[in-house]
Amino acid sequence: MARRQKNRGRPLDGILLLDKPLGLSSNEALQQIKRMYNAKKAGHTGSLDPLATGLLPICFGEATKISAFLLDSNKSYLTECQLGVKTDCGDTEGEVIERRDVPDFTLEQIQDVLNVFIGEIDQIPPMHSALKKDGVPLYKLARQGIEIERDTRKVSIFSISDVSLSGDQLKFLVHCSKGTYIRTLAEDIGEKLGCGAHVTALRRVDVGVFNLQNAVSFDTIKELRDEKAFAALDEFIMPMQQALSEWPGLELTNDAAYYLRQGQPVLVPKAPTDGWVRLFEKQGDFLGVGEILDDGRVAPRKLVNAA
Repeated sequence: MARRQKNRGRPLDGILLLDKPLGLSSNEALQQIKRMYNAKKAGHTGSLDPLATGLLPICFGEATKISAFLLDSNKSYLTECQLGVKTDCGDTEGEVIERRDVPDFTLEQIQDVLNVFIGEIDQIPPMHSALKKDGVPLYKLARQGIEIERDTRKVSIFSISDVSLSGDQLKFLVHCSKGTYIRTLAEDIGEKLGCGAHVTALRRVDVGVFNLQNAVSFDTIKELRDEKAFAALDEFIMPMQQALSEWPGLELTNDAAYYLRQGQPVLVPKAPTDGWVRLFEKQGDFLGVGEILDDGRVAPRKLVNAA
C-alpha cells in the first residue's frame, strides 16, 4: 500500500507581526498561526508568557534564518504592577507569599526609585522561566517546589517612562535589552520601594524596528482563515529584510553575489568599515546578511534562498 504523503504546507517567506492575545503561550500562538497560514516552516522571535500580550514577530520560511537578530534586539513593554503584594512567580498566576502596607508615595518618589534601575543592572533570572538546568526548564523545577541557585545576568534598562500611580497600581513603559525579565524588574522595584510588587499586566509594544501599531490581531487572522482567504492573509507578511532596516544595505554585482554564495568574502565598493550589512543582488533581491572583516571584505553570514 502506498504511503500517503504528508502535506508539507505552503513555502512562505517573510515576517508576520502578530498581536499575541492573553492566555496563549508564544509556542501555542505560533503553532496556530502556522496552521492557519498552512505554512511549511515558521518560528517566533522571543517568548511571551500566557499572561503577556502584544508584539510577537513570526518568521516564515527563509526568514527563520534571521530570527536570531530579532531575538537579540531591544524591546519595550507596557507594564502594570500591584504594589504591596508579592507572589511566588512575580505575576498574577502565582500564589501570594507576602503582603505589605503601601506608603502614600508621590509620583516623584516613584520616579526617583525607577531612575536607580536605568543603565546596566544585574538580574537573577526567576525560577519561573524557560532557562534550563541539565536540560530541564526551571519552571518545571519550580512547580515541583525545587529552587536552584541562578547566576546573575547583566541587562540594560534604557528608559522607564510614561509612569503613573493610582493607589497601589503602578504603570510604566520600559525600554530594555534582550534577556530582561520584567517580572524580576517589577519585584526589584517593589523591594526598593519597601513594599514588594508583582506584575498584573504586560504588553510588548516594540521589538527592534517593529512596533505593535503595525501588528495584526489573532482574531483578524482567524476570521480571514475561516474564509480561506490566503491572499488576504498574505498581505500581512512583510519582507524579511525589513527586520534589519537599520543596517546599511549593499548592492552586489552579479560576480560578487556568485562568489558570496560560494561562501567567499568579497570586496564591495563604498562598504562600511565594520559591522553587519544587508546584502542585495543587482536586481534588488535580498541575498542575506554579511559582516565586514578586518581587511574590508564582506563575509557571508546568513544567506537566504527566497526569490
